[in-house]
This record gives sequence, structure tokens and C-alpha cells, in this order.
Amino acid sequence: MAETFKIIPLIPVTAKPAQAYNELDVPRDHGQFVADTLQRPMRDLRISVTDRCNLRCTYCMPREAFDENHSFLPRAELLSFEEIERLAKLFIRLGVQKIRLTGGEPLLRRGIERLVESLARLQTKAGQPVEVALTTNAVLLSKKALSLKDAGLSRITASLDGLSEETFRRMSDSNVPVKTVLDGIAAAQHAGLAPVKVNMVVKRGVNDHEIIPMAGHFRNSGIVLRFIEYMDVGCTNGWRMDDVVAAREILEQVASRYPLRQVDPNYMGEVAERWCYADGGGEIGVIASVTQAFCHECTRARLSTDGKLYTCLFGSSGADLRAPLRMGSNDRILTNLIAGHWGQRGDRYSQIRHAATEIPREKIEMSYIGG
Repeated sequence: MAETFKIIPLIPVTAKPAQAYNELDVPRDHGQFVADTLQRPMRDLRISVTDRCNLRCTYCMPREAFDENHSFLPRAELLSFEEIERLAKLFIRLGVQKIRLTGGEPLLRRGIERLVESLARLQTKAGQPVEVALTTNAVLLSKKALSLKDAGLSRITASLDGLSEETFRRMSDSNVPVKTVLDGIAAAQHAGLAPVKVNMVVKRGVNDHEIIPMAGHFRNSGIVLRFIEYMDVGCTNGWRMDDVVAAREILEQVASRYPLRQVDPNYMGEVAERWCYADGGGEIGVIASVTQAFCHECTRARLSTDGKLYTCLFGSSGADLRAPLRMGSNDRILTNLIAGHWGQRGDRYSQIRHAATEIPREKIEMSYIGG
């Protein structure tokens, strides 16, 4: 009979010597999947490989907070590729089937292809290859698409919040031409990273006038465009509910030009609601975490750039895995720490967003734990 997990309280890891971890009474083999207090399994792992970015998108890394004086993490505090691979193996033992590399901008991490290659060799508990995906702003994608594909990357998602130079610059707060991003998306598609997905964060009065142009541009292209409600991630983006364009409103706009029909999700817990053009012109999606919370189906764990485990995009604190890892803890100890943290999880922030007494005062920034 498979052993069950022993939930160990998360003691501040920096206060314990390495031998103390190795003396913990933990199971010798984890033979079961792990579930949280709401019976949600852990199926997806998002790994932030850098907290740096070459854009300053207003909903993620506003320049007022991330200016030239901002202190990014020193290199020694980032998980190495070897450390990421080791932790990824342990997450897979607990049920993870998909890994997504994020940031910051993950293509800024030197040698990212080497990490992709090592993760793409891993197998799930069922013996299937782990799906390795990556989310990028696509600024550097033209140069890296083919090497990422050759390294074993399964899928790629690019961010693009407008087609006009004016709108793109307002959203990204940069002088990067839209063509650079579009060329990167085309390079990914040409490399065979299909279907490529494009995410558009929609903010009222800023880029909502480009919903129809974006839909028209990517129709019949084989690229899946996904519209994302503007979310209150972190504490620096000045989020207001008035700035949110609801998914239903987005769909109504698109359907007024291009009739739509809804299709079933690809898998349980898929965050995007899927819609196809009635004339066969392709697919779009809407991610409505503000107006249609999907916390009850969330299966995502998040590993921050410096090795902390977060169980919610809107979390305020994480469990430090880097310290015990670097202090010599064995795999059983680390696996039990991960299982214990997930097992105590009760996050449902999007469902209680408007209950002010329950909302955390501080939330970690998205650039630190990935979108």
C-alpha cells in the first residue's frame, strides 16, 4: 500500500541547521498524489527564472516602482538550473504534469535552452514526457524560437496588448516596436511551437479599443488569441475594478463582428474559457479571474525566482525551499516540505476578492512569481 504524506509544519527554514531536516520523521517513498484542503491536486508548476524584464508593462512592472533604482535579486539568490531541475523532479513525484517557465522575462535568463532541455527529459508518474511551456513578451523570441524548439519546448505563449505602436507603447511603457513582437510570434510558429498562444491583457480606456483589431489580426492564423481581464496582482499597478473589461463584454464585442460558439475545455482546470469562430476561422479564449473566479479548479503551484513555493498568484508569502536545498536536505525532506505546504493550502483569493476583511493587505508582485 502506498504511504501517505506526513504534514510537517513549515518552520522558518533559515533558523535550522541542515542535520535537523535530515532527522525529521518523513516517509521513504511518496506513492500518492498530493491534494490541498479543498481537494485540489497539484498538476501544474510555474517556475519564475528571473525577476528582470526588458519591458515595463503597467499592469506588471510599472516604471514608477521598477525604475533604474530598483534592486533586482543578485545572481547568487536565484535558483541555479541544477536546483530548478532537482526541485522539478520532486514536484513531478507529487503529481505535476506540466511545467511553465516564466519571469520577469524568461528569455533574459542566460542559457535558458539548457534548462528547457533538462526539464523536457523528465517524465510524469505515468511515464509520459512532462510538458514544458514558456511565457514571454516575445522581444527576444525571433532569435531563440528555433533553439527553444530544438531543446524540447512544447508550447509558447506570447504577450501582446495592442497592434498599434501608440497602444503597445502605452501598455508596455517601452520603445520596442510592435513588429519585434509580431516577428517573434511568427518565428515561434515557424519553428513548430504550435499552437502559439497570444495573451492580451485588456484595460478599460487604454487598449480595449483594440479588441476587434486583435481578433481580426489573428483570425485564420493558427494562433490562439486569449483576452485576460486586468487583475489586481501585486500592490504596484494601481488596480481598480473600474478598469476591468469583463470577459462577457469582450466576447460580446468579438461576437458582434465575428460570430462565436463555445467549445469544451481541453482539460480539467483550464483557466481559459474557449470559443471558436463559427465560420471556422480559429479559436479565442477569455481568462476571467476577476468576474468568473475559477479558484475551485486551480491546480497551479508557483516557484519563485529565489526558490519560494507559492500556492496562489495573489499570495503574500511563500515556503522557502532554497534554504533547505542548499543546506543539504535530502529529497525526502524536500518532497515532504512541498507536500506539507500544498496540503495546507486553502487559497481562493479570486472568490473572496470583494470581501475586504479577508483580502491580504500585501500581495507578491507578478514579476517575482510569474503570471
